[in-house]
Amino acid sequence: MNGARVLGVDACRAGWIGVVPPAGPGDAGAARAYFAARIADLVAAADADGEVAVVAVDMPIGLPDGHPGGPPGRGRRRADVLARAELGPRWRSVFMTPARAALEADDHASAVAVNRRLTGEGVSRQAFGLKEKLFEVERWVREAGRRVVEIHPELSFARLAGEPLPHPKTTWAGAERRRELLAAAGVVLAGDLGRAGAAAGVDDVLDAGAAAWTALLVAAGRARPLPDPPEIFSDGVPCAIWA
Repeated sequence: MNGARVLGVDACRAGWIGVVPPAGPGDAGAARAYFAARIADLVAAADADGEVAVVAVDMPIGLPDGHPGGPPGRGRRRADVLARAELGPRWRSVFMTPARAALEADDHASAVAVNRRLTGEGVSRQAFGLKEKLFEVERWVREAGRRVVEIHPELSFARLAGEPLPHPKTTWAGAERRRELLAAAGVVLAGDLGRAGAAAGVDDVLDAGAAAWTALLVAAGRARPLPDPPEIFSDGVPCAIWA
C-alpha cells in the first residue's frame, strides 16, 4: 500500500457497491463498503470519508465501433481478447463487449442484428442488460476528475493467485478462496458491511474487493493495461483492462 485512498466498484442488482481498503499501515482493519443507486453517488459517499484518488470499475470503459465485413470477431476490443486468453479455463467470465451501435439499439433482437453486421457476432442478453449501467459509467467517467480504470475481477483474482482460479465465485470453495486471497493482499472483507452488505450479493462484494486491490496497484504504479498501450475508439476513451 502506498497511502492512496482508492475505491473498487462493481454493479449489483440494486445499484453499485464500492470497497475502500485500508490506505496504509496506520489504517488497519477491514475494508469499508459503500452502496448507492448511482455510481456518482457511490463515489461521493466514499469521498465524504476521504477523497478517493483512483476508482477501478468492473464495467467496460471504451466501446468498439465494429467493422462491417470480414470474419466473425472483427471489431472486438483487444482488452477482452487478451483477458480471455490469460484466463484459460475461466475465459467465459469475459464477455465480448458489443459495438456501440448495438448497445444503443432499443431491444435485444435489434442489438443482435446490429452487432452481427458490425462484428459478425451476436450479443448475449446479459451483455445487453448491462447497457444502462455501462452508459452511466461512460457519462460519469468524463466528469470524474480522477483516475478511473476498467478491471475484470477474474483477471485480478488470477493475478493474485498466480493462475486462474479453479472454482467459480458462486461456489463456497470459490468464494472462500477469493476472500482469502483478498485478505492476504490487505483487502479484508469481514463483518457487518452495513447497507452495502444487505444490498449486494456475495459475488458483488468479492468483485468490488478485487477492483479495490487493482486500484491499489494502479495508485502504486504497479498495474499494467491489457492491451499496452490501450486502444482508443471513436469515443476517445483509452480502452484497457488493468491488472
